[in-house]
Amino acid sequence: MKDRLLQEIAVLRREAEAELAAVPDTSAAEACRVKYLGRQGLVTSILKSLKDLSPEERPEVGREINIAKEILESKLADLRERLKHAELERSVAAQRLDITLPGRRTKRGKRHPLRQTTREILQIFTDMGFSVHRGPEIETDYYNFEALGVPADHPARDMQDTFYVEGGYLLRTHTSPVQIHVMENQRPPICAVFPGAVYRRDNDVSHSPMFHQVEGLMVDRNISMRDLKGVLSTFCHRMFGSGVGVRFRPSYFPFTEPSAEVDIQCVICGGSGCRVCKQSGWLEILGCGMVDPVVFEKVKVDTKKWSGFAFGMGVERIAMLKYAINDIRLFYENDMRFLEQF
Repeated sequence: MKDRLLQEIAVLRREAEAELAAVPDTSAAEACRVKYLGRQGLVTSILKSLKDLSPEERPEVGREINIAKEILESKLADLRERLKHAELERSVAAQRLDITLPGRRTKRGKRHPLRQTTREILQIFTDMGFSVHRGPEIETDYYNFEALGVPADHPARDMQDTFYVEGGYLLRTHTSPVQIHVMENQRPPICAVFPGAVYRRDNDVSHSPMFHQVEGLMVDRNISMRDLKGVLSTFCHRMFGSGVGVRFRPSYFPFTEPSAEVDIQCVICGGSGCRVCKQSGWLEILGCGMVDPVVFEKVKVDTKKWSGFAFGMGVERIAMLKYAINDIRLFYENDMRFLEQF
């Protein structure tokens, strides 16, 4: 029996070495280890046969099977290392970049149409000498209403449905409070515009609970309606074209007197009358007027020396007219089909 086991050991060793030489990857190497060196492997089965040998025969057979086991374990360890290295090299080669290939072009973003319109509005006024000021979007009742001549019981508060927040604050309903901040900290002459977001409880195809305004203020000696009309007519012609008609209509605002609304000739029908302009041929774009003396008194500006005018416009309104957009909600839906047109 000893001779038979020694012969089995020699055959097993040759077959194992041949099989290891042909192993293609680490998973096949593991299968080979289990086959020969696992708990139920061929080497283990020969070791279990030692109990059937005589005490004199066991040392020689045990020595041969241990040698075969050590050789197979050593070859298997070397094989695993080579296979792992080869697999790593193949993985790196598969991920290697060819730096001679042209790079992928990144798609450049564009300014939102409201940002574009705001920049264009500000550019027109800065070209005329106006400076740009910004103020807080969370205001006190004093700055948003009272300092502008709108006390708590004034009916004009019904014109604006306000968002109130804790602590007696509110989300500003217009950018006019910035006028008060500027006049409190800067003595006349003043020539400034105030862009920013404003908030009102309103939401439909032509109104949004958050929208954007640009308001303006000019305070100097002997300022009159003639100056107001000159500045705003220049703005309308720069924004909508030199040939567009402009008219001023009497109106009411609580912080200006006299007050007016500015209309331009309908950009859709050219003034002939259509559904957009309700057959009138005109479209309202902004409000304006001479600063009420009550407002000047709040900021301690001497009305005997100084006078001024103020105006305000909705950026969305200007953009909708300029680009013939019929629904204000398109500005906020992030629809790429809409935004990519600008």
